[in-house]
Amino acid sequence: MTVLVIAEHDNVSLKSETAKVVAAAASLAADIDVLVAGSACAAVAESVAKLQGVSRVLVADNPVYKAQLADNLAKLVVGQASGYSHIFAAATSTGKDLLPRVAALLDVAMISEVVKIEDADTFVHPIYAGNALEKVKSLDAVKVATVRASAFDAVPATANAAIVALDVVINSVCSELAHTTVASERPELGNARVIVSGGRALGSADKFAMLETLADKLGGAVGASRAAVDAGYISNDLQVGQTGKIVAPELYIAVGISGAIQHLAGMKDSKVIVAINKDPQAPIFQVADYGLEADLFEAVPKLVELI
Repeated sequence: MTVLVIAEHDNVSLKSETAKVVAAAASLAADIDVLVAGSACAAVAESVAKLQGVSRVLVADNPVYKAQLADNLAKLVVGQASGYSHIFAAATSTGKDLLPRVAALLDVAMISEVVKIEDADTFVHPIYAGNALEKVKSLDAVKVATVRASAFDAVPATANAAIVALDVVINSVCSELAHTTVASERPELGNARVIVSGGRALGSADKFAMLETLADKLGGAVGASRAAVDAGYISNDLQVGQTGKIVAPELYIAVGISGAIQHLAGMKDSKVIVAINKDPQAPIFQVADYGLEADLFEAVPKLVELI
């Protein structure tokens, strides 16, 4: 039994989710290969080689993989699929775009958002916006699954796996990357140790500035509820929730967020949850480790001042 894990990276550094997907694969007590596809990504391959449990690092280093588009990357993965019992990737926007294509090309079922692996065929994942867990058994020869990284602890970087170059070049014919925009120098939501999220109670986009100040003080990222995103207060790529980003930072501060089921599903696995809300009946207090019943416009500036 051998597992193929798809590494997620930016051609310079490895994303933290990959080490957590390797941890999920390691629960199968199987050999683990990791595929690194990119351009000038030698540093990424070296980082992957250090992950405990990795047997080999397969490196497809070519300009055609620079943008890591699902169009050609899916074909690359399928071309390497022979001999693997499982193919895993993180349940990020990249993994959710890539692996369904891989599953379709292999004509197997797609298993999404795995939070627990019981055996080689049996997986657990959330349904109903995280309110229930479903156990599924796959009868396919190859199991293709995205893994919710927040459910697993990253493996340490204590190994020295072999690095194998792949001489496979597949051009993307249906899509190309037009441009990328870096909106903030803050940590990405998925990698942040601290996240400060705001809800519709902030009232405007301008009021989110106080949360940005708090996040910068703590070296964290800024997130938002779906209500705040729908109201136009902040961009949708910062939405935390079932239809946004699933996060599990060491500290999650929810400011003016009532705690709708959709939002709780995206952050309830955080190590420590702090809620600031003037409504004592807000559902967010049911999952919070620390709750402050207060006016956020008074509490947040005071918190910034004290820090």
